[in-house]
Amino acid sequence: MTLKARWKAGETTLGAWCMIPGALTAEALSGAGFDWVLIDMQHGCMDYDMALSMIRAVDLGAAEPIVRVPWNDPGIIGRALDAGALGVVIPMIQSAADARRAVDACLYPPAGSRSFGPVRVSLRDGPGYFAKANDRVAVIPMIETAQALAEVEEIAATPGVDALFVGPFDLSIALGLPPGDNDGNPVFDAAIARIAAAAKTAGVATAVLSNSRVAPLRIQQGFQMVCVMTDINLLGAAARAELDIVRRATTPGASHA
Repeated sequence: MTLKARWKAGETTLGAWCMIPGALTAEALSGAGFDWVLIDMQHGCMDYDMALSMIRAVDLGAAEPIVRVPWNDPGIIGRALDAGALGVVIPMIQSAADARRAVDACLYPPAGSRSFGPVRVSLRDGPGYFAKANDRVAVIPMIETAQALAEVEEIAATPGVDALFVGPFDLSIALGLPPGDNDGNPVFDAAIARIAAAAKTAGVATAVLSNSRVAPLRIQQGFQMVCVMTDINLLGAAARAELDIVRRATTPGASHA
């Protein structure tokens, strides 16, 4: 069942976020039990060739490959989809018109204007890819600016949009707050509630970049596409923890209990 179908059925899907370029990392995460693995071409460190290799690596596991493209550009979006992405997160969407352009780039006619040329993805999905692509590809505009928040109801109602992705860092900055999860701040809480309400009214899902600490709250808030970790943060935290274990065990006078 596709992510889109699972969201329609009311399911919550959990994912991992790749900032580190490397097919091996993507393959390991896809095999770890996540529902989706996102390859971040906006702020991550991978180029197109590496993103292609990472999509192929994700395909080896059970997760669906998602790509965050660097911009709302039909050429970039089309190449990500032709490589095999089954969902596209599009940053810095400001309006319903921007959302419509994203839909056009993601979907084949008559629903959109995506150019046909699925060279790599047809190797995975065969000649039937075209007939099913529009039903499988998830179009996921980001809500992360003051203008997008002001027009979120219109963005959510744009035909072809499948989920609204909250970027908590940029959204917080746009609201005059420090970057991060600012839960408990009335301005941030109101923004989250407005986005969730707009999505519910339009019948689309909500999605968010998160972590294992905040993810349970986001699930309670009704988010259906929830990132629970980023590879670079997880690696750094695990490395520090392992180093601390050894240092404590080898420090003279330290308790080894």
